[in-house]
Amino acid sequence: MKIAIGSDHRGFEAKQRIAAFLGELGHEVTEHGAQSRESCDYPECAIAVAEDVAEDRAARGILLCGSGLGVSITANKVRGVRAALCHDELTAQMSRRHNDANVLCLPADLVGEALIRGMIRVWLETDFEGGRHARRVAQISEYEQRRNC
Repeated sequence: MKIAIGSDHRGFEAKQRIAAFLGELGHEVTEHGAQSRESCDYPECAIAVAEDVAEDRAARGILLCGSGLGVSITANKVRGVRAALCHDELTAQMSRRHNDANVLCLPADLVGEALIRGMIRVWLETDFEGGRHARRVAQISEYEQRRNC
């Protein structure tokens, strides 16, 4: 699977480790954002990753910043993106099963390496359930279309 990944300076080191982990799992990775721990603005990487997903240049996206909040808010401004800020494997799983999340947002300062790997693995392996959840996801898409979001 092709995965776009991005971070600001707070998530830079975790992004590097995640990119390597995704490569080990056999995924193709496109990186955006910080290239060091030097301060940079999270909206730039969040928009780049979200647009890669929205425009089908990547099947999924992963974003990191210190809290995960800024990248989540920003990515959700891009039409067709359903970015979910997750803090554990259950929220990562539910974001896929019920919300068909296509961008995973992670708080680089708040969770450890083992948990990040576990969340990513679960998120990538979990399918969307569809059914009543498909109706709800469709309502989000319909609103985006109506409001030209």
